[in-house]
Amino acid sequence: MIAAILLCVSIVALCQFGLYYWRVTIANISAQQVSDRVRIAAGITTPSARSRDFRAILNVLELAPTLQGDGGVCRGVRAYYSILEKIGNLIPAVTEWAQAEMDMCSRYAAVVVDQHLDRNMDCAVKLRGI
Repeated sequence: MIAAILLCVSIVALCQFGLYYWRVTIANISAQQVSDRVRIAAGITTPSARSRDFRAILNVLELAPTLQGDGGVCRGVRAYYSILEKIGNLIPAVTEWAQAEMDMCSRYAAVVVDQHLDRNMDCAVKLRGI
Protein backbone atom coordinates (compact mmCIF):
# COMPACT_ATOMS: atom_id res chain seq x y z
CA MET A 1 0.00 0.00 0.00
CA ILE A 2 2.79 2.42 0.89
CA ALA A 3 4.59 1.53 -2.33
CA ALA A 4 1.50 2.42 -4.36
CA ILE A 5 1.18 5.77 -2.60
CA LEU A 6 4.86 6.54 -3.21
CA LEU A 7 4.48 5.60 -6.86
CA CYS A 8 1.48 7.91 -7.27
CA VAL A 9 3.25 10.79 -5.52
CA SER A 10 6.34 10.23 -7.67
CA ILE A 11 4.31 10.24 -10.87
CA VAL A 12 2.52 13.45 -9.87
CA ALA A 13 5.85 15.10 -8.97
CA LEU A 14 7.39 14.02 -12.27
CA CYS A 15 4.42 15.40 -14.22
CA GLN A 16 4.62 18.66 -12.31
CA PHE A 17 8.35 18.95 -13.00
CA GLY A 18 7.75 18.24 -16.69
CA LEU A 19 5.06 20.91 -16.87
CA TYR A 20 7.29 23.49 -15.19
CA TYR A 21 10.19 22.62 -17.49
CA TRP A 22 7.94 22.95 -20.56
CA ARG A 23 6.67 26.33 -19.33
CA VAL A 24 10.20 27.65 -18.70
CA THR A 25 11.30 26.49 -22.16
CA ILE A 26 8.41 28.39 -23.74
CA ALA A 27 9.23 31.48 -21.66
CA ASN A 28 12.89 31.38 -22.73
CA ILE A 29 12.07 31.01 -26.41
CA SER A 30 9.40 33.72 -26.26
CA ALA A 31 11.97 36.16 -24.86
CA GLN A 32 13.82 36.18 -28.21
CA GLN A 33 13.34 39.00 -30.68
CA VAL A 34 10.61 38.63 -33.31
CA SER A 35 11.87 39.45 -36.79
CA ASP A 36 10.31 42.10 -39.00
CA ARG A 37 9.40 39.58 -41.70
CA VAL A 38 7.16 37.64 -39.29
CA ARG A 39 5.63 40.83 -37.93
CA ILE A 40 4.86 42.06 -41.44
CA ALA A 41 3.56 38.67 -42.64
CA ALA A 42 1.25 38.36 -39.62
CA GLY A 43 0.18 42.01 -39.70
CA ILE A 44 1.59 42.78 -36.25
CA THR A 45 1.86 46.53 -35.74
CA THR A 46 3.50 46.48 -32.29
CA PRO A 47 7.18 45.68 -31.61
CA SER A 48 6.16 42.50 -29.79
CA ALA A 49 3.44 39.96 -30.53
CA ARG A 50 0.34 40.13 -28.35
CA SER A 51 -2.37 37.59 -27.64
CA ARG A 52 -4.63 39.03 -30.33
CA ASP A 53 -1.94 38.18 -32.92
CA PHE A 54 -1.79 34.46 -32.06
CA ARG A 55 -4.12 33.22 -34.81
CA ALA A 56 -2.51 35.45 -37.45
CA ILE A 57 0.91 34.05 -36.51
CA LEU A 58 -0.39 30.49 -36.78
CA ASN A 59 -1.85 31.33 -40.19
CA VAL A 60 1.63 32.36 -41.35
CA LEU A 61 2.99 29.06 -40.04
CA GLU A 62 0.30 27.11 -41.92
CA LEU A 63 1.02 29.01 -45.13
CA ALA A 64 4.75 28.35 -44.97
CA PRO A 65 5.66 25.01 -46.55
CA THR A 66 7.41 22.45 -44.40
CA LEU A 67 10.71 21.77 -46.14
CA GLN A 68 12.60 20.64 -43.08
CA GLY A 69 11.80 20.25 -39.40
CA ASP A 70 8.79 19.33 -37.32
CA GLY A 71 5.46 20.67 -38.56
CA GLY A 72 3.60 20.19 -35.25
CA VAL A 73 5.76 22.27 -32.93
CA CYS A 74 2.95 24.59 -31.85
CA ARG A 75 0.42 21.88 -31.00
CA GLY A 76 1.05 22.05 -27.25
CA VAL A 77 1.12 25.84 -27.24
CA ARG A 78 -2.17 25.94 -29.16
CA ALA A 79 -3.78 23.74 -26.52
CA TYR A 80 -2.28 25.84 -23.71
CA TYR A 81 -3.51 29.05 -25.38
CA SER A 82 -7.04 27.63 -25.75
CA ILE A 83 -7.12 26.58 -22.10
CA LEU A 84 -5.88 30.00 -21.00
CA GLU A 85 -8.47 31.71 -23.17
CA LYS A 86 -11.28 29.70 -21.59
CA ILE A 87 -9.95 30.18 -18.06
CA GLY A 88 -9.54 33.93 -18.61
CA ASN A 89 -13.13 34.20 -19.81
CA LEU A 90 -14.58 32.07 -17.00
CA ILE A 91 -12.64 33.38 -13.98
CA PRO A 92 -12.33 37.18 -13.86
CA ALA A 93 -9.73 37.06 -11.06
CA VAL A 94 -7.13 35.41 -13.31
CA THR A 95 -7.88 37.32 -16.51
CA GLU A 96 -4.75 39.46 -16.27
CA TRP A 97 -2.50 36.44 -15.64
CA ALA A 98 -4.13 34.52 -18.49
CA GLN A 99 -3.63 37.50 -20.81
CA ALA A 100 0.07 37.66 -19.94
CA GLU A 101 0.43 33.93 -20.57
CA MET A 102 -1.39 34.24 -23.91
CA ASP A 103 0.97 37.10 -24.86
CA MET A 104 3.88 34.76 -24.10
CA CYS A 105 2.30 32.05 -26.30
CA SER A 106 2.01 34.56 -29.16
CA ARG A 107 5.64 35.61 -28.84
CA TYR A 108 6.67 31.94 -28.72
CA ALA A 109 4.69 31.19 -31.88
CA ALA A 110 6.24 34.19 -33.65
CA VAL A 111 9.77 33.04 -32.78
CA VAL A 112 8.94 29.48 -33.90
CA VAL A 113 7.57 30.78 -37.21
CA ASP A 114 10.76 32.81 -37.70
CA GLN A 115 12.90 29.74 -37.01
CA HIS A 116 10.73 27.70 -39.37
CA LEU A 117 11.20 30.25 -42.15
CA ASP A 118 14.97 30.28 -41.53
CA ARG A 119 15.10 26.48 -41.84
CA ASN A 120 13.10 26.65 -45.05
CA MET A 121 15.48 29.25 -46.47
CA ASP A 122 18.51 27.13 -45.52
CA CYS A 123 16.91 24.07 -47.11
CA ALA A 124 16.08 26.00 -50.30
CA VAL A 125 19.65 27.29 -50.54
CA LYS A 126 20.99 23.75 -50.16
CA LEU A 127 18.63 22.48 -52.86
CA ARG A 128 19.73 25.19 -55.28
CA GLY A 129 23.38 24.46 -54.57
CA ILE A 130 23.10 20.79 -55.53
